[in-house]
Amino acid sequence: MPDDETSESFTGFVRRVGPRLKQSLIAALGGEAGREATCEALAWAWENWPRLQNMENPAGYLYKVGRNRGISTLRRKVLFTDPEIAGGEEPWVEPALAGALARLGENQRVAILLIHGFGWTYREVARHLDLATGTVQTHVKRGMTKLRHDLKVDANV
Repeated sequence: MPDDETSESFTGFVRRVGPRLKQSLIAALGGEAGREATCEALAWAWENWPRLQNMENPAGYLYKVGRNRGISTLRRKVLFTDPEIAGGEEPWVEPALAGALARLGENQRVAILLIHGFGWTYREVARHLDLATGTVQTHVKRGMTKLRHDLKVDANV
């Protein structure tokens, strides 16, 4: 049984990191798979807390754990659900956006969704994914160019 200090430090870590870990895994894997991968990653974190808490970037490491576990169990990738199926809970988006996002590489899709969909900063995404900020900027720029082309949107409008 873990001691109170261990439980408190882990609980604080989950409160700080959990919501963003969930957002990033949903961006990478889709809604259901991302939520499941978050649970898997946090379970792994609890089992390996002494090791994890001493890492330089524990949130980035957990992202990789969750992503790897999510990919191994993912049957189909769904980025957005149909609003009617979801009971009207999902906001309306351009119907072609889900397909266009799915055609992006994973790094571009995750960076775009975290920055433009969840409001993260470039620096936050870079730290979370363990990438250089410039690399994240490149992923977003190239991904947005591809999205605009795919959706036939003029960036100058």
